[in-house]
Amino acid sequence: MGEGVPYNRGMSRADPTQLDPDFHAYDLIGDVHGCADALFALLDGMGYRKVHGVWRHPERIALFTGDLIDRGPAVRETVLRVREMMDVDAARVVLGNHEYNLAGWFFQAPKDSGRAWLRPHTERNKCGLSETLEAFANHPGDLEATLAWIHAMPLWLESPRLRVIHACWDDALMARFLAGHDDRVLSSSLARVACYRGSLARRFLDRILNGTELELPEDRVMRGRDGLQRRFFRTAFWTRAAETLGDVAFQPDPLPDDIHTRALDEEARARVLSYPADAPPVFFGHYWRSGTPALQADNVCCLDYSMVLGGRLMAYRFDGERRLDPERFTWIERPPSL
Repeated sequence: MGEGVPYNRGMSRADPTQLDPDFHAYDLIGDVHGCADALFALLDGMGYRKVHGVWRHPERIALFTGDLIDRGPAVRETVLRVREMMDVDAARVVLGNHEYNLAGWFFQAPKDSGRAWLRPHTERNKCGLSETLEAFANHPGDLEATLAWIHAMPLWLESPRLRVIHACWDDALMARFLAGHDDRVLSSSLARVACYRGSLARRFLDRILNGTELELPEDRVMRGRDGLQRRFFRTAFWTRAAETLGDVAFQPDPLPDDIHTRALDEEARARVLSYPADAPPVFFGHYWRSGTPALQADNVCCLDYSMVLGGRLMAYRFDGERRLDPERFTWIERPPSL
């Protein structure tokens, strides 16, 4: 690696999801979404410097929770700089749902799957990728390299000390996936199987990239702050003593008061996940948080604080602790360039 962390420190070549069990100096960084200026300011504030044009730290490694692309003003710049960091082992990135959507937009589905592409070419889906498609429109070589890079992204990262995933850690479903699949990245073979509705691969990818949901009662519909109408709401995967729908809701838009206080019925309770208190700390993004940064539990940490919506780009400076400490949060407020 040259200057900085010794080459291959913190990494495992045999399994791309596995981190070095003896290395703990990681900076966990939430969803960047094309906000390159904010990312560079955050890295600079944490002691990363450009060495031969590449951001790196002399003692630490950056771990990104996915969703580097879409929405922000500098998608291509973000991707190129983070790829450079990965090339010198200064960073790792887990697959996010936005990277998955981009790869799926260009991935042709098997003819018998009932679809033409892994990501259907609807106007809504195209709109969601618009900033990224525009950013790469005049750079076909960079787009091709980025798609190859996405297909090589690990689906999660872990060591005995920590776990990193984009949206949801589900031990039971992960065990089923590991028993039936050898893939640890978004390989072409995994993407192909995910084209089939009801497949284990499709269900697993949806779970780790989008999390869990419950249906709103009585066919109710909510309009989110993104303007879209939804019949489902996102739920936490770490709940341990939930009694109401509001106890398990975890999303930017609050539930209506009468739904928030409604008791969990047995069907809903059976679908709610729980993350053990003695499990390694888990870091993730995805959920558009706002307000004062806070832990969800002593070993549960969401790092997506909605930079592109006027919030913060978040990081947590991890050094192997079993109980996470909110004093280890650091962040950058929305810069003028946005």
